[in-house]
Amino acid sequence: MGQQGTLTRLWARRGTRPRAPRDRRYAWAYLFGAVCPERAIGAALVLPRADTDAMSRHLAEIGRHVAPGAHAVLVLDGAGWHSAAALAVPENITLLPLPPYSPELNPVENVWQYLRQNQLSLRVWDDYAAIVETCCRAWNALMATPERVASITRREWARMVSN
Repeated sequence: MGQQGTLTRLWARRGTRPRAPRDRRYAWAYLFGAVCPERAIGAALVLPRADTDAMSRHLAEIGRHVAPGAHAVLVLDGAGWHSAAALAVPENITLLPLPPYSPELNPVENVWQYLRQNQLSLRVWDDYAAIVETCCRAWNALMATPERVASITRREWARMVSN
């Protein structure tokens, strides 16, 4: 999320062009997030960069939220920092890379879409700290509604398996 912002679709009367705020400054924060549709919980970090170190920190955070005795499967897209050799993957997480160009298979994409449409679009932030604060508030607001988390991330093909 950043000062250059994300525009979103909205309803408007035919023939009109609604105004939307837009900022030309350049400051970004990266929201790393993961959810468990079965438990309707999530883990997230807001970081200044998207790289292997940031992803390793995020995986460690996810690992702390995995239920004791459980093992998480984390669905990932093809970002370079998701598969770097230096990536530190906790013992209780298995990474499942998706085929190229298949974001519809990644449940967390619905989380990003929801946050952009309902919390993070059409805004201008004063500075980097304001971006971070807004990302944290948006994530926490979503996590406060577990039924919504489950409904937008649950997939038929991804179910909890017991031994």
